[in-house]
Amino acid sequence: MNIATAYSLLSNTSAAAAEAVAGLKQQLVSEPELIICYYTQRHAPGQLGRLLRDAYPRAALQGCSTCKGVMTSNGFHSGGDGTALGLWALSDPDGGYGSAVVEIAGQPRAAGRAAVEQAILETGRVGELPELVWLSATPGFEEEVIAGIQEVLGNEVPIAGGSAADHGVTGHWSIFNHDAQSQNGVGLTLFYPSGEISFALHSGYFPSETSGIVTRAEGRTIYEIDGQPAVEWYNREIGGKLDDVISRGGGSILADTTLHPLGREVQSGTYTGFYKLSHPESITEKGAIHFFTTFSEGDTVVLMGGSNESLINRAGRVAMEAMKIGDLDPGNVSGALVIYCAGCMLAVHDQMDGVVESINTALQGKPFLGAFTFGEQGCYYDVSSTHGNLMISTVVFGS
Repeated sequence: MNIATAYSLLSNTSAAAAEAVAGLKQQLVSEPELIICYYTQRHAPGQLGRLLRDAYPRAALQGCSTCKGVMTSNGFHSGGDGTALGLWALSDPDGGYGSAVVEIAGQPRAAGRAAVEQAILETGRVGELPELVWLSATPGFEEEVIAGIQEVLGNEVPIAGGSAADHGVTGHWSIFNHDAQSQNGVGLTLFYPSGEISFALHSGYFPSETSGIVTRAEGRTIYEIDGQPAVEWYNREIGGKLDDVISRGGGSILADTTLHPLGREVQSGTYTGFYKLSHPESITEKGAIHFFTTFSEGDTVVLMGGSNESLINRAGRVAMEAMKIGDLDPGNVSGALVIYCAGCMLAVHDQMDGVVESINTALQGKPFLGAFTFGEQGCYYDVSSTHGNLMISTVVFGS
């Protein structure tokens, strides 16, 4: 397997695509079987789909919007207004790859099923399980989308990737492939590679001694923890950092809570200490907290803590863990895909070169493409795939 990456900071979509495609052509010795594209909200997904389809007519194609930039082994890339375009190309003549984009249309589970079924037909591998599902859904229904995918493939096929993002949680996210685009849909690619792949999902956060039981919740909103209004419980435990937002009657708390998510412990065989994180997004007028993940009454939540240093260094450690799990080392790795939470990126924006350096150190400069998402998907060892926030999901590909 041969992997190459390229990027452009040009704001004109045609010019940006042309520059990035030219960068790929300088590196690849044969036409790719798969192109993955991450782009910021200024670029038009439909236009990108047409341009990339024309450049690589026989390649499977998957595109997803990212928050304020992309990263590659050459650095963190973000134009003056956050505009960026990144391409990841995989040449693997003996492998098989197929993509699909399906509208959610109020039925996310059914959309997940339909996307898998379409992608299987595109690969021509009917009756074969893929080695990986690379997922790019729009935010809001990721748990249901994953459930739909697993209704077709079962729980053993790893699902990794990240949710589409924009610059400010304003709905300007999108996804596309070679023949469709959506602002409310499921995009995915099925991987049947000729070489080995391995993956890891982690965060740069640690559990505190503070925990509680969700006593009232609906979907992605928690109303009560330990029988108390959720915002009262949470604000008290983080030292009153939300006092101003509460006094204004609620609103966005994303920036105030990036270093203080809630975690739920995930048991992974004989391994312990893994947490699926949930990022508090906003406070309602009635003191409830809305998140980017779904909760159930009875869930035990743990207050997590993080620091800029942990968010910077963890990216490389996740890449190292992914190689360790697959018994790979940089000498037999061809490249990687990296999903890094947009909230984490915004928290350490001025230090993103350190994040890239940590990944480059782990992969010893092998090509990778990283995106900044509003939700992350991946697996913990032998645990079924999951959706979380403020996390890092990495897939490495053997040579």
